[in-house]
Amino acid sequence: MRALPTGTVTFVFTDIEGSTRLLRELGAEAYADALAEHRRLLRHVFDRHDGVEVDTQGDAFFYAFPTAPGALEAVRQAQQGLSAKAAGSSYSVGVARSSTAVR
Repeated sequence: MRALPTGTVTFVFTDIEGSTRLLRELGAEAYADALAEHRRLLRHVFDRHDGVEVDTQGDAFFYAFPTAPGALEAVRQAQQGLSAKAAGSSYSVGVARSSTAVR
């Protein structure tokens, strides 16, 4: 596992909008498959850009990146990949940059 970045870090938060509705529409098995693909794609893209997974809750991710350009490029690529795979789904992405201290 890669260590969390320190100093000035860029945080990325993602969420599938309307995931409860999507679960009802797809059914449990198809939703589980879609969620697994969602997680695989995000982890693959974010890892390629030096992102470190901080937390995952349901369909939401919290990642830390050592650089803002790397985080933004990861988000761009993730959105492209998700758009190609899940027509009709919406995703929220938040990006924040902050100085951090490891305790």
